[in-house]
Amino acid sequence: MDRIDVRKTYKLYIGGAFPRSESGRSYEVLDAKGRFLANASHASRKDARDAVVAARSAFKGWSSRTAYNRAQVVYRIAEVLESRRAQFEQELRDAEGISVGKARDVVDAAVDRLVWYAGWADKLGQVVGNANPVAGPFFNLSTPEATGVVAVVAPASPLLGLVSVLAPVITTGNTCVVLASQEHPLTSITLAEVMATADVPAGVVNILTGQRAEVAPWLASHMDVNALDLTGVDDPSLAVSLEVAAADNLKRVRRPRAEDLLATPDLSRMTDFVETKTVWHPMGV
Repeated sequence: MDRIDVRKTYKLYIGGAFPRSESGRSYEVLDAKGRFLANASHASRKDARDAVVAARSAFKGWSSRTAYNRAQVVYRIAEVLESRRAQFEQELRDAEGISVGKARDVVDAAVDRLVWYAGWADKLGQVVGNANPVAGPFFNLSTPEATGVVAVVAPASPLLGLVSVLAPVITTGNTCVVLASQEHPLTSITLAEVMATADVPAGVVNILTGQRAEVAPWLASHMDVNALDLTGVDDPSLAVSLEVAAADNLKRVRRPRAEDLLATPDLSRMTDFVETKTVWHPMGV
């Protein structure tokens, strides 16, 4: 008798757990040739709210960790991703129809990107913070601090794109709710499995799959979301409507822009989601 394959169920990733959508909905994910790959959960408005609650609950603990410790956790994600590279390479080939060599290059770049951001965790403050010269007997020190909960619309690139938008957010002490690539969501959930076993505290990263136009507006208008990354929004009218919704509580917004994901990133993805706090202290006290 032929053996029946055990099909993987792709769920959401919220608060360190893998629930199905509360709506009970799912949608078909196709490979590069239009053939059925799997069903992915179709996140709802309530799933988005649950993810924001989980991210907010995790923020205090994560942001209060030392930058060095956050670097260790992000580096650990790279370690586990490296150990599962064969699975990721196959998923990328299935989803995007790319060659073996190209899939290997993408996984290499994703691992290297995580290591790059991990290396910046305890150095960013020295680069963008400073001691300010002031007139008077005071020390005046400025330092970057995490802004809070960041909602991220991930680009279509299912691994490198996701890593590129997620790593800088959590490296700087923020927590996040990520709306994965609508077209290629499966690799995002596999990456969630990596994070669930890589010392990332529950709620620091939450990943939703589903329709961008349906879920993103609820994240943009949510009053407990502090910032919005629209990298994956390729519809200009949707991008504008999300910016308008974000203005209700003065969210920081990173607009969509053309980027070469294989190029070494600059620091803007980290500095966009930190706030500069300044402390005055009298000299000689």
